[in-house]
Amino acid sequence: LFPEMAASLWKNLLQTAKERILQQRRASLYVHSHGYEEELIKKKLQQFAGGSINLSREDNGIGILTLNNPKLMNAFTGTMMLELQERVTELENWKDGKGLIIYGAGNTFCSGSDLNAVKAISNSQDGMNMCMFMQNTLTRLMRLPLISVALVQGKAIGGGAELTTACDFRLMTPGSEIRFVHKHMGLVPGWGGAARLVRIVGGRAALRLLSGAARVDPERALHLGLSEETLSSSDEPGALDEARAWLSQYTEGPASVIRAVKKVVTAGRELPLEAALRTEKDVFGTVWGGPANLQALLRRPKHK
Repeated sequence: LFPEMAASLWKNLLQTAKERILQQRRASLYVHSHGYEEELIKKKLQQFAGGSINLSREDNGIGILTLNNPKLMNAFTGTMMLELQERVTELENWKDGKGLIIYGAGNTFCSGSDLNAVKAISNSQDGMNMCMFMQNTLTRLMRLPLISVALVQGKAIGGGAELTTACDFRLMTPGSEIRFVHKHMGLVPGWGGAARLVRIVGGRAALRLLSGAARVDPERALHLGLSEETLSSSDEPGALDEARAWLSQYTEGPASVIRAVKKVVTAGRELPLEAALRTEKDVFGTVWGGPANLQALLRRPKHK
């Protein structure tokens, strides 16, 4: 009886842990009580078509998300914003995923929002709804149990710069730049880019980048800790291959373990310490005694 009870208890514990992690990942930052009308903004965004967000999932557990609107330097149209949300949902449901590379078609990253859409929804309630919609999507992107990297070629400007901050890492190619130009538009970041930038480079550097609308080249990005590495290749296939090779050093191993690593880091980054510790315990419970753990114990019977 006892082993059966223990097994049943263990199963329930794992289920609770998984549900809590899932809820944390998919929970919307904003609900109707914040004045957020998701269906209303979706209808409005639908009117501004063009471009696409493409996702391919490779057998090695690395996903490639492509911003595809090269004639507008991959600026986000309304339908691209909607598609980004759909792709994030697909990635949340991809149980074998371990890593994600985000890049822009045509050798440039992203020039922010399509100004035609922005002008058409310039009243403040629509603007706030769009802001909340994109914050929700990018927060879910950041919380994916995948190790994510933005491959920055050409320009990552405005909303494009904000998107890079929703990834765990950034890689830049020669001659590329990241630039928070919001000040020149009479704005501040609204997609969560400022809050995330502070966590990446610290308050003083974030203040300088935002108030100076400064162009951040690969050298400065490395110095600030905004970028991990400057790749040698500028062309799309070469840069993508380099990004895959860079990411693969962190995604080697079983998906269950890589995903668990990302979950405990997300908890540590976002939650108060006690909640982060509880989440870490729960995630630990999902891998302890799991296949990867048992195989490792068989392989390494002695400390040397």
